Amino acid sequence: METLQINATKCTPSVMFNPIDHVLEIKGESYPENTSAFYEPIFEWLDSYLAQSHDNKITVNIEIIYFNSSSSKVLMDFFDILDQAADNGKNIEVNWLYDEDNDMSLEYGEEFKEDLETLTFNLVKL
Repeated sequence: METLQINATKCTPSVMFNPIDHVLEIKGESYPENTSAFYEPIFEWLDSYLAQSHDNKITVNIEIIYFNSSSSKVLMDFFDILDQAADNGKNIEVNWLYDEDNDMSLEYGEEFKEDLETLTFNLVKL
């Protein structure tokens, strides 16, 4: 399986999904004009990856500085997929990375964490 790499732009985050070391990273700002178009290949890659991964520990690092409401919904969909995979026995750990000066980022991380049932979701202060 190929690594998924998307470079950051002014309004989209960088994405690096490495299937060899089982690390998925999303970092930056997320307010694309067409949220569905930006995130569609990410969801497709994730579905393929989860179908092929077995007993490997998967680490997901999310460091989103700012995101709009449509990106918030996409992130929740992303976490729901990971939560379902964890419920099905996948070993997945999400690290929500936030700057200690960014209270909103911490609050959003807490809200995402609240909605998840099985997924290990850590709030990590930078």
